[in-house]
Amino acid sequence: MNIVLFGPPGAGKGTQADMLIQKYHIPHLSTGNIFRAAIKNETELGLKVKSILDEGGLVEDQLTVDLVAEELAFARYNSGAIFDGFPRTVFQAESLDKLLAKKDARIDFVFSLEVPKEELIRRILSRGQGRTDDTEEGIHNRLEVYNKETAPVLAYYKEKGLVHDIDGIGTVEEIFGRIAGFLH
Repeated sequence: MNIVLFGPPGAGKGTQADMLIQKYHIPHLSTGNIFRAAIKNETELGLKVKSILDEGGLVEDQLTVDLVAEELAFARYNSGAIFDGFPRTVFQAESLDKLLAKKDARIDFVFSLEVPKEELIRRILSRGQGRTDDTEEGIHNRLEVYNKETAPVLAYYKEKGLVHDIDGIGTVEEIFGRIAGFLH
């Protein structure tokens, strides 16, 4: 089963991914983790990513897709994955569809965690992860970028009938129950 988790910063994607992993034993594919591992292992792609990030740039679509393709080649993903942080653009979504098609697979579910902006800000400020942009202004900027980047991707998956809007307010267990209800 291949699941894409969508949601703005603070929506609870990581928490819900952890619960999906525990219950369904589906591996988690996070582009952030892939970037960090490629950099740490000093792979050719990792060195490219490091130089881009060191300059304060964003990793371009094709390089991100290449890293995900490299990761998807591992046997642990043969039965599916939980995608978190990917795809972020329509190009990445189309590329993911092609990568999965080569494995006779497809995206089965896209869960969009819906949380009001005020709650997102409250959550991010209260979790104390210490990001330099964990200020109200920084959070507003991150949310604006998220809304610009992801709206077209959600529209892409909505056209395919794959998106399930999930109310992201409630206890972690309540939210997980809403997601799990689609998986039975």
